[in-house]
Amino acid sequence: MAPTPTPMRVSLAFVEQRVNVWLRFGQPVRETALDRWRRVVVFVPGAVCCRVKWIANDYGTALWQLMVLQAPMPFDGAQRISGVVPGARILLRAEGERQVKAVLAAIDAIEQWGIDPCTVAVTYWRTVGNRLAARQPLPEYTPERHMAHVARGVLQ
Repeated sequence: MAPTPTPMRVSLAFVEQRVNVWLRFGQPVRETALDRWRRVVVFVPGAVCCRVKWIANDYGTALWQLMVLQAPMPFDGAQRISGVVPGARILLRAEGERQVKAVLAAIDAIEQWGIDPCTVAVTYWRTVGNRLAARQPLPEYTPERHMAHVARGVLQ
């Protein structure tokens, strides 16, 4: 019997001057407001999204985090992530203001080409993560690179 695909649920929150967990990109199939500060969005297996987390305390910013996540398919391995049920494949993880802002600038550049970041090659996000870890310049995602990815017809 084939396994039933489990949708990925991502928790989002906003408390002024304290917590802001939001989606930078992604196409959820459903969104549920839990209260005035919290909501949950749901993604189908294989969908890609970007969650940004900013947390502050009395002394300023305490956490900057950005993750590009892919909802797991049946039998896929998935990492456990706080606020993501049942987990996800982490394609990119950026920690700290410098890294997060660099990735946000890369996403802005992709959108300026008219490309939906959800459809970007999975290998690009992994490469960006590796470049961040090595403190190297981030690669540019061009329309030519995207057309090659689409031509392969692979949703890695």
